[in-house]
Amino acid sequence: MLITIHEFGHFIAAKALGVRVNEFAIGFGPTLFSIRGKETKYMLKLFPLGGYCAMEGEDEESGDTKAFCNKSALKRFVIVAMGAIFNIILGVIIVSITLIPQKSFTSTVIAEFEPNAKSEQSGLAVNDKIIEVDGRRIYTTYDLSYSFTNVKDGKLDITVLRDGEKKLLKDVSFATETEDDIKYITLDFKVYGIKKTFLSFIKHTVNSTLSFCAVIWRSLFDLLAGKYGISAISGPVGVTAAIGNVAKQSLINILPIMALITINLGLFNLLPIPALDGGRLLFILIEMIFRKPVPQKYESLVHTVGFFILIGFMLLISAKDIWTLIFK
Repeated sequence: MLITIHEFGHFIAAKALGVRVNEFAIGFGPTLFSIRGKETKYMLKLFPLGGYCAMEGEDEESGDTKAFCNKSALKRFVIVAMGAIFNIILGVIIVSITLIPQKSFTSTVIAEFEPNAKSEQSGLAVNDKIIEVDGRRIYTTYDLSYSFTNVKDGKLDITVLRDGEKKLLKDVSFATETEDDIKYITLDFKVYGIKKTFLSFIKHTVNSTLSFCAVIWRSLFDLLAGKYGISAISGPVGVTAAIGNVAKQSLINILPIMALITINLGLFNLLPIPALDGGRLLFILIEMIFRKPVPQKYESLVHTVGFFILIGFMLLISAKDIWTLIFK
């Protein structure tokens, strides 16, 4: 479904900007059902694993005035980017749905501490609003949870808003516990709730979406920086297993994971990686800057190499996931 939404973003943008879409398919493999529109063939295929939006002149030259390759660089940029944007929009919608049943929301303002709380003894105080942890912006308690993950010595630099002024607290200490080789900080305080109103609902939806975006970017950079090893990465197999475990508890709990995955899909596709939309956007951006497109054969070569590297990486991670599921 998430891939279909992504491809639908390309489809809507292409139609709006006058690009001919030859085929729009949900799924892969043998066609179960198809219908021919004015210029587009719509298909439902056997295997529900994504889909595609095939535009005229997308990967080859075409003499058609409505071909993708014959449109301006700006129009092509919008069409390519719209798939990822639709994923992020879907993420916002799902986040808002998860918040509807909640009677109130959580803040990042400390309400009380547990007895003998180490964090209170090392600087935190009641009514402190946590706005940064180790220099990273905090929007919701979701950010807070991620910032409290894999902290080796249990100490953090926390910036709070106290009596209307920012205050940096160095080396705030917490108790820690370890699970699956990842060290977690044990929270020793509680935060205030926020009354649910229309404005607080909108604000919390935006902040929660920003939290998802921030955690995705931070996890990527933390991975590259060596904060997490390959054991912390999951591919389709590992993600499916995680979703299955959550589904056993409650189907409604799948929604936050779904929001995280679709936002992740959108952001990851915007990265300048060959074979992904971000790689294509990079080539279009180069064309816009230098007023001259990169020769098609070179762009195709880069995307082909990138595709095989991505597939190889996915197979490696999937093998790791399968090994973990069998022998864990």
